[in-house]
Amino acid sequence: MVICGVKVTHDGSVALVDEGKLVFSIESEKRDNNARYSELDDLQVVERLIGEFGYRVDDVDCFVLDGWDESPLARRNGADAVTVDVAPYTRGKTGGPILERYLCQGLRIGGHERDYSSYMHVAGHVAGAYCTSPFVSRDDSAYVLAWDGGLYPELYYYDARARRMEYLETLFRIQGSVYHTFPQFFERFRPRKADADGGRYKLSVPGKVMAYVALGKTDRRLLAEFREHVGKSLGDEEVSVKKTIDFIQRLSRMGYADADILAGLQESLGEMLTASLKRAVARHHKESVNLCFVGGCALNILWNSRIRSSGLFEEVWIPPFTNDAGSALGAACCEMMHQADSTILEWDVYRGPPILDHAPGDGWTASACSIRDLARFLAETDEPVVFLNGRAELGPRALGNRSILAPASGVRMKDVLNRIKGREDYRPVAPICLEEFAPDLFDPGTPDPYMLYVHKIRASWRERIPAVRHCDGTARLQTVNRSQNRVVFDLLSEYRRHTGIPVLCNTSANRKGRGFFPDAHSAGGWGKVNYVWCGDTLYEKVEKNDFLILRSLRWAGQVRIPESRTLTRCSRNPTRSWGRFSSGSWTGNPGP
Repeated sequence: MVICGVKVTHDGSVALVDEGKLVFSIESEKRDNNARYSELDDLQVVERLIGEFGYRVDDVDCFVLDGWDESPLARRNGADAVTVDVAPYTRGKTGGPILERYLCQGLRIGGHERDYSSYMHVAGHVAGAYCTSPFVSRDDSAYVLAWDGGLYPELYYYDARARRMEYLETLFRIQGSVYHTFPQFFERFRPRKADADGGRYKLSVPGKVMAYVALGKTDRRLLAEFREHVGKSLGDEEVSVKKTIDFIQRLSRMGYADADILAGLQESLGEMLTASLKRAVARHHKESVNLCFVGGCALNILWNSRIRSSGLFEEVWIPPFTNDAGSALGAACCEMMHQADSTILEWDVYRGPPILDHAPGDGWTASACSIRDLARFLAETDEPVVFLNGRAELGPRALGNRSILAPASGVRMKDVLNRIKGREDYRPVAPICLEEFAPDLFDPGTPDPYMLYVHKIRASWRERIPAVRHCDGTARLQTVNRSQNRVVFDLLSEYRRHTGIPVLCNTSANRKGRGFFPDAHSAGGWGKVNYVWCGDTLYEKVEKNDFLILRSLRWAGQVRIPESRTLTRCSRNPTRSWGRFSSGSWTGNPGP
C-alpha cells in the first residue's frame, strides 16, 4: 500500500510511505529557500514531489490529511482556489477515539478528484511517535505524551497486544503555547512590527527562550510565586493580559531580572510536568514503562532531560520531527495503523529532499576536496564551512547534512557563528561528536543522534571546546556513529586524527528565517562564509568576508599554534598557503 500524508497549515509538508517504508518526508520550508514554518498553499506541490521520487498520483492508494480545524481550509490547485475538509485539531468536546478516521471527498490532485481520509492533528503526533519508536519493532507497549502549542499535555497508552491507542488523561490544563506567549511580555521577545505577520515570529520564540534561561537563576521563593500563578492563571483561558503584566511586574519589584523570571517559567513547568507524569503512571499502573514524548514542547531539551533522568521510565523516545514538521508523516502513520496489521515504519532521519546540482556561480572557485581533505582544512584554518551532503534531515535540527561545521577549539567561534547567522549573542552552538567518545567529553554523553537532550561538558574538556559550551556549562549534543551517517562519521574521525578532538561546531545552514539550503548555489548567494563543501568539491569565495576569522582568532591569542606552522588549503591543492604564524606575528596573506 502507498500512502501519502499531507499537512497544509504551518510547517506544511508531504510524506510518502510505500509498504511500510518511508520514501520521503519534505517540509515546505526545505524547498526553494522558503520561509520557515511555511504552509503548503498549493496542492500541485504534492503531485510534483511524488513525481520527483518516481511515483505517479495514480500509484497512491490513499491520501490522508493532517487535521487542524473543523472548518474547510482554503488551498490552491494551480490557478484554481479549492477547499479541503480536515479532521479537528484535537479531541475537544467530542471525546472520540484518538485514531478516529474521517472520510472525505473532493481532493483535486492529478487532474481529477480523489477520496481521502483525515485524522486529528494530535493523532498524527501520537501515531508518528509510536510508529517511529524503537518499541514498535520489539512489539512493546508504551505511554505516549503529546504536548503541542494548541494542546494540553495529553497522556495516551498504546497496547501492542491489543493494537489499541487508549486515552488516559490530561495532565494539566496549560497549552504548550504558553512558552511563546508569556515571554512576549518582555521587551527582548516582543515581536517587532516586521515580525508579527504570519505568526512566524512566535514560533521561533521558544528556542530563544530555552537558551536565554541559562542566564537566569531560580530560588524557592520565585518557584513558589510561579506555582501560585500557574495554578491560578496560566491554566485559565480567560486570563487577562493585565494579570500577566501585574505578575511580571511584581516579580521585578522583588528583584528578579527578566532571565530569572523566564527561568522560573521553565523550571516550574518542568517540575509540574514530571510531577504530573509520576502521579499518572502510578494511577494507571500499565505494564510498560516506556514513554514516547511528542509535540512542539518535546523540543525543550531541559524538560526532555528532566523526564529521562527522573527514573519514571525505562526508555524515553522523542522523534527528531517531534514538532509539526512530522505531521504529514504522522498522518500517514495514522492511516497505516488503520489499514495494515503492522505498525512498523521503516525510516531514517535523512529522508528529506536531495541536494540540487547547482554550483555557487560567479565569485566562487571550485576544487576537488575529499572528506579527508576537508578534515585537514578544518583542522588547519579554523574556518566555518557550509556542509551539504546527501538528503536533508527531517525536522527542525540540522544533523550534519545541512550544517555549518566549524572547529570548536576557538573561544570566539561561537560569536563568529552567531554573527554570521544573525543570532543573539546568548544563543549556544551545538557540538556534533563521535558517539564512542561522547561519554569522555560530556555528562551523561549517552547516544543522542537527534540533539534532543542537554549534556554537561566535563571539566577536563571545557577549555578544549569552548565554542560549544553554553554559559551554564551545558551543550545540546548530537552524537554520530558509522551506521547513522557514514560521511559525517568519517569527517569527524579524520578531524580527530589531526587534532585529537572528536567534536565540531554544528549549526544549521540556512538564511535567517528560511529553511535549509537546497543547493550550493543558494549557500553561495547567501555568502556569509568563505567556503561551501558539496559533493567532494570545496567552493571558495573569491572576495573574502571582512570578518577575517582566521586572523581574529589567532591574532587575539585565542588559539595556540606551534611556531612557524604553515596552513595549507587542502591536500589536493597544496600550493596555496594562508600564511605563517611565527612568534606572535603574522606574515604573508592575513587570511580569509
